[in-house]
Amino acid sequence: MRRLLPLLALGSLTLLASPAALAQPGLPAPPNPGVASAPLPATAYYEIATPAGRLVVRLFDDTPLHRDNFKRLVQRGFYDSTAFHRVMAGFMIQAGDPNTRDADPMNDGTGDPGYSVPAEMGRGHYHVRGALAAARQPDEINPERASSGSQFYVVHGTKATAGWMDEARYSIRQTTGDTAFTWPDDVTRRYYDEGGAPFLDGQYTVFGELVEGFDALDAIATAPTGRTRGEGSPFMDRPDARLWMVVRPLAGYTPPAPKPAASTPSGQ
Repeated sequence: MRRLLPLLALGSLTLLASPAALAQPGLPAPPNPGVASAPLPATAYYEIATPAGRLVVRLFDDTPLHRDNFKRLVQRGFYDSTAFHRVMAGFMIQAGDPNTRDADPMNDGTGDPGYSVPAEMGRGHYHVRGALAAARQPDEINPERASSGSQFYVVHGTKATAGWMDEARYSIRQTTGDTAFTWPDDVTRRYYDEGGAPFLDGQYTVFGELVEGFDALDAIATAPTGRTRGEGSPFMDRPDARLWMVVRPLAGYTPPAPKPAASTPSGQ
C-alpha cells in the first residue's frame, strides 16, 4: 500500500468496510453512498471540529471542482469520525482518509472515495500558512497532478529565509517546467512574515484557506508523535491521540478581520 502525501504524494488502495462497522462512539455514522445528494450549501465557510478546537476554512470559488467535491463529501458525512493521520510541525496536518475510522494504523493514508479530482492550479493560490490543499499521487503515475478524491492538508508552515525561497523557486522551475516561475511580492512577504511551504507551489491544488482556528492548527501540528520522540517508522507522523473531526457548513458566518500586512519582508 502507498500513502497520499502532500510532499511525496504516493498512490493509494481503497479498503472497504461497512458503515456500521466503521462508526465511532459519540460521532456521526459514516456516509451511506446510496443516499441521494441534496443541493449543495451556498456558503463557502466550513467548520472542522476537532478535540483540539475548531478550524474554519473558506473554500475558493475559482477551484469549483474541489470546492463542490468537498461540499458534497461533507453533505454525505464522509469526513465525520475520520481523523488526522499525519501531522508535522512546521509543515502540515493531513486528513480525509476514511480508513482512519478503524483501529488499523497500517492502512492510514491509503484510503479515498474511489476517484480523483482534476487539478485546478494556476489560480494564484499558494501554500502560505493556513492554506487548504489536496493530496495526490506522484507525477510518475499521475502526470496530470489530479487530486485525491478526499485527502487534504492544511499548511502549518515555517517562516522562510531568502536562501530557502531561492531553493524552492529553483526546485519548482525544474519540476514544473515553468522557467519563469516566481511569487508575487505580497506572497513572498507572507512567506517571510507568516510562513508556509513554498516548495509545494505549482504542484498541488490549493482550494481554500484557514480563516479561524490557527491555535487549533498549532495544537494539531505539534501533537505528540513517534517523530517527536525520535522514533523512525512509516507511522512516525501519526499522532498518538486520535484527532477525529466533524465537518459542517457555516451558513451566515462572518470571518474575523484579517491582520494588517507587514510593510516589508522580514528575515531577508
